[in-house]
Amino acid sequence: MRLVDSSSNIVIIQTAFPGDVILTLPLVQGLKHRFPNCRMSMVVIPKAAELLLNHPDLTEIVVYDKRGSDAGIQGFWRLAKTIRLRQFNIALIPHRSFRSAALAAVAGIPRRVGFDTSAGRLLLTDVVRYEQSLHEVDRNARLATLLLKEHLEREFPRLFPSENDRLTVDELLSSRTFDQTKPMIGIAPGSVWNTKRWPEERFRELIRISSGKGYRVVLVGGKEDVILCERLREATTQTSVLSLAGKLTFLQSGELIRRCAVLIANDSAPMHLALAMRTPVVAIFGATIPEFGFAPYGRYDRIVEVKDLSCRPCSIHGGAQCPIGTFDCMVTISAERVFKTVEEVFRNREIANS
Repeated sequence: MRLVDSSSNIVIIQTAFPGDVILTLPLVQGLKHRFPNCRMSMVVIPKAAELLLNHPDLTEIVVYDKRGSDAGIQGFWRLAKTIRLRQFNIALIPHRSFRSAALAAVAGIPRRVGFDTSAGRLLLTDVVRYEQSLHEVDRNARLATLLLKEHLEREFPRLFPSENDRLTVDELLSSRTFDQTKPMIGIAPGSVWNTKRWPEERFRELIRISSGKGYRVVLVGGKEDVILCERLREATTQTSVLSLAGKLTFLQSGELIRRCAVLIANDSAPMHLALAMRTPVVAIFGATIPEFGFAPYGRYDRIVEVKDLSCRPCSIHGGAQCPIGTFDCMVTISAERVFKTVEEVFRNREIANS
């Protein structure tokens, strides 16, 4: 028997990183398309909440500032009370922490669906096997399959920058010495995890090659990436290189990436932003591997990695330093190889559009 219908009031609890929230959106969208009249809400951390603004499939965004104003047991109970008042009847919980499962249980949500690897498994009413071999989008869809008794079709996440976001990007691009007639390559050199970050000198060489070939280069990142991006920009005399790191919100960054011919990124949030904005990605994987299920899956997306290293992967998320001190998974990837992959993306798009 199907357990979801148009009267359902569903909350999805995903309080992990912004990239994880983006990869949860196909679950939201698929359910909303299947049942247009159901209510669909998400519980996310503050940094991820801004990503979801203007999304037409979401009824409400509930912010859980678990490391700030909602920290500790008092903040947890306060948020649980808030969620209880919403009278959700189904919680889908892709985040596998004990706290996420406990939040749904304490809030009194009658159906609580999560993965069998959740630390809060005993607090769930329905458990779905976490399939390591699947992409994260497909894993998340299985949470709905258990209730629907049918599969959701895979789709791309969607984000919705506002008109003000578009105007902000217009102004930043037009106010610089930046030839608007040249194709624009986006580069996102940052990552929360050091071992997921391609070396700075490789990015510097990639920028030199790209600008030398006549492309505009725009550096993308958050406030934590400003210093790195400024060093990369200052390392070139080319006026075709611009850093907007730390100057944009997530949705404004998405709008900027939408205008790029391609984005080159580490395994990080900008890679997922590009997927949502339908900009081809050349993703550089080091400590982690695409088989974990978080790689981009667009038609023109490409992965650059060093295969057949016995030490790889060394971590699910990455780490502060290479465990064996070689960092071969990244340092052996040359700028020339990455740029050749970019040219391959351009050729494939030209062929498809001819």
